[in-house]
Amino acid sequence: MADRYDERGEDVHSYILVTGANGGLGYAICCRLIDEFILTRPNTHSLRLIITTRDKDKSHDTITKLKDHIFRTRKHHKVNEKTALVAKIYLQSEQVDLCRLRSVQKLAQKLVHALPKLDTVILNAGHGGFVGIDWPLAIWSMLTDFRNASSYPSFKSSGVGNTTSSQVAAVGSSASQEQPLGDVFCSNVFGHYLLVHGIWSLLSNSTTTPGRIVWLGSLEAYDSTFSSSDVQGLESPVPYESSKRLTDILALSSTLHATQPFVRRFLPPPSHHRPPKQYVAHPGICATNIVPLHWLLVYLMMTAFYLARWIGSPWHTLTAYKGACAPVWLALASQEELDAVEDKEGAGKWGSSTDTWGEERVIRTEVQGWGLGGKVGDNTDVPKYRRPKDGEDLDQESRERFELLGRECWQYMERLRGEWEEILREDDD
Repeated sequence: MADRYDERGEDVHSYILVTGANGGLGYAICCRLIDEFILTRPNTHSLRLIITTRDKDKSHDTITKLKDHIFRTRKHHKVNEKTALVAKIYLQSEQVDLCRLRSVQKLAQKLVHALPKLDTVILNAGHGGFVGIDWPLAIWSMLTDFRNASSYPSFKSSGVGNTTSSQVAAVGSSASQEQPLGDVFCSNVFGHYLLVHGIWSLLSNSTTTPGRIVWLGSLEAYDSTFSSSDVQGLESPVPYESSKRLTDILALSSTLHATQPFVRRFLPPPSHHRPPKQYVAHPGICATNIVPLHWLLVYLMMTAFYLARWIGSPWHTLTAYKGACAPVWLALASQEELDAVEDKEGAGKWGSSTDTWGEERVIRTEVQGWGLGGKVGDNTDVPKYRRPKDGEDLDQESRERFELLGRECWQYMERLRGEWEEILREDDD
C-alpha cells in the first residue's frame, strides 16, 4: 500500500530517488541531498530518500553509511535530533540491475504500489566500459595540450561491442526475437529509460510542481562520439561517451515540437497536472573509481586536477561531493527559479563547477549543436577555458541538425522500448 500524506499536506513531503547510490558520485549526491535538505528546509518538512543498488549487501552498507553521515551532519551543525532530523529524513533502499530489464520492471511496479509520488529521480547509475588507458597518448596529450587534455580527455580505452546477457528464456519465440543490447547503453540510458516510463505516474502525481527527471551527463559527451546509425554504441570505440551524448540529446530535445509525438508516449501527459520535466546535469571532473587506477596514479591524477583548476579550469570539482552540486541543485531548487532561468535562456545542461579556491557553483555548459540554451548565438561569449578545443558558436544549421537528431533518437528509443516490452510479455506467456 502506498504511503499516505499526513495532515500537513503533500508539499512538505519530498520523495527523491537516486540510482547507483552505493559509491562515488551517487553516494555523494545522497549525502549532499541530506545536508542541503536539513539546512534549507523547515523542521516540518521531510525527505524520503530512495536509493538503489544492485544487491542487498550494497544497500545495507549504503544505508549504514548514510545514517552515519546524518549523525555527523547533525553533530557538526548542532541540529536538535528530536525536532529536526528524526522526523525529516527517511531512508529506503531498493535493488535493481539496469542491465536486466525484468529487474527494472520489477522495481518500477514496486515503487508505483509503495509510494504516493516522486518529486525527483536522479539517474546516476551506470558504468564506463573502460578497459584501460592509452598511456603514450595520455602522456603526449598532457605534455603538449594540458588544458584541453585535462578537461576533455580522449585517451581512455573501452571495450567494443559488449552486450548484456540474454534477457529472456533460452527457448521460444521471444528468444528468437531478442536482439543484442549494448551493455554500456543499457546501463547508462536504456535501463533508466524503462524505469522512468514505468514510474511516470508517480512523477505526475504532485499537484503543486511537476516531477523532475535529472539525467547525469558528462563533459565528454562529444558530438563526434555519437552516430544515429549506432544509437547503442555497439560499434563505437567510445560507448560511454556515446551514451552520454545520447543523454544530452534526449534531455535537451524533450520539449521540442519535433520530438513530442514520442515524448508523449514515453511520458503520457497527466490530465490535470503539469507533465514531468527533464533536465541534464554533469559533475564536472571529479575523482571516482569509474576508471580503476593504482593509488600512485590516483595521486598523480589529483595533482593534475589541482593544477588544471589553478590555471583556470572551472570544471575540476575534484571530489564527488562537489561534483554533486548541480544534480542536487536541480532536485531542490524551487520550480519558479528553474522555470525563470529556462524561460529566459532556454533548456540547458547544468554543470558542477568550482573557482580556483574550490568554491562550488552551478553553471551552464555548452553542448555541441545546442549551445547554452538552444538559441543561435547564445554561446558566442563562452570563454575558451569553458569549451573544448573544437567548440564552435551555434549557428542555425547546427541547431536544426540537433533537433532532427533529437527526433531520430526519441523515435528509436520509443521503438526499442516497445519491442522489448513485447518480447518480455511473450516470454511471460
